[in-house]
Amino acid sequence: MRWLSRRRTSADDHTPTKLDREGTSADLAALSAFIDDRRGVELYLEPETTATDTTVVAIADDGEWIRRRTGSPSVAQRLAHRHSVPIYEAARVGYPERMRAWNRQHPERRMR
Repeated sequence: MRWLSRRRTSADDHTPTKLDREGTSADLAALSAFIDDRRGVELYLEPETTATDTTVVAIADDGEWIRRRTGSPSVAQRLAHRHSVPIYEAARVGYPERMRAWNRQHPERRMR
């Protein structure tokens, strides 16, 4: 019985659905400004999902952070190299405790 294969698909039928927008130059400018205005910033790369583009979380030495889209891991790598800051894969290393401590001290940030 071949009822599962009734509908023929083509390569055009397999376009991925994105629920979110792609990274823009404004996103990269916000990350650059954050890096320039704070001390000890590290970048944490978050992979692309079906809902969001590739994102980077920039975390300062006091735990303050921002998340912005970058479009691809290579763009994030270039940003880190340009500013001489380390970049880590968030899925492998996790986020630093200082970020969680900062979130506890600033509960209004989570309400946005």
